[in-house]
Amino acid sequence: MGIRFYRAITPGTRNRSVADFTEITNIRPEKSLTFYKHRAKGRNNRGIITSRNRGQGHKRLYRKIDFKRNKLGVSAKVFSIEYDPNRNARIALLHYEDGEKRYILHPRGLKIGESVISGFEVPIKVGNALPVKNMPLGTEIHNLELQPFKGGQLVRSAGSLAQIVAKEGDYITVRLPSGEVRLVSKDVWATVGQVGNIESNNITIGKAGRKRWLGRTPHVRGVVKNPVDHPHGGGEGRAPIGRPRPVTPWGKPALGLKTRKANRYSSKLIIRRRK
Repeated sequence: MGIRFYRAITPGTRNRSVADFTEITNIRPEKSLTFYKHRAKGRNNRGIITSRNRGQGHKRLYRKIDFKRNKLGVSAKVFSIEYDPNRNARIALLHYEDGEKRYILHPRGLKIGESVISGFEVPIKVGNALPVKNMPLGTEIHNLELQPFKGGQLVRSAGSLAQIVAKEGDYITVRLPSGEVRLVSKDVWATVGQVGNIESNNITIGKAGRKRWLGRTPHVRGVVKNPVDHPHGGGEGRAPIGRPRPVTPWGKPALGLKTRKANRYSSKLIIRRRK
């Protein structure tokens, strides 16, 4: 993947960049693997805004992604690499030998025409899925499960990878992209390799309208509001927030407060916290 920059013809194109999409081989998605998904736009079941600054955005079709990789022992060929508007990673369309089609996250380096397979004793090759207990130490993985057979929940964004660092008893020690080191069950599955589209985080949005296309509405800072609207508001001209620390619009501490519950079930599985 590469990044393409605009000439600064307008303020919105100054410093603005987009992906060049050179790896994309198919423009239209597989129709049988797509469906329309209602987007809540920050509203609850009564239409009340419960999450601010979300709304509108371009219409999307949701692509069904195979996070479980539970078609065991059946080889599949990579038919195409496609864009997915619902995530920053690319997706790969697999054609299985028995005729079934499925989407997976596109691993870095997996090319069209190559074969991938899922199973308990498959080769350690990019795109193959198997239990982490059958992988050697140091293996780079993605689409990692938290519970066996539930489907991958960790390490799914563009360019991310985790690494197996130790094995002991019923648990495998994994280093996650955040720097956190934690234990996972030896029976969970993962996919070998790094998620593709590694330069995704270097893209510059460039203008507010592009954020609107992505479904984000304008965000107004608290310090420029009135006191009735935000605890930081009020004052003559530019004024400090007037509190010991920043707070949310509802008076709760913000910016740096740890919100993880102390008695969360998985705390005992975390060896080193994320940075």
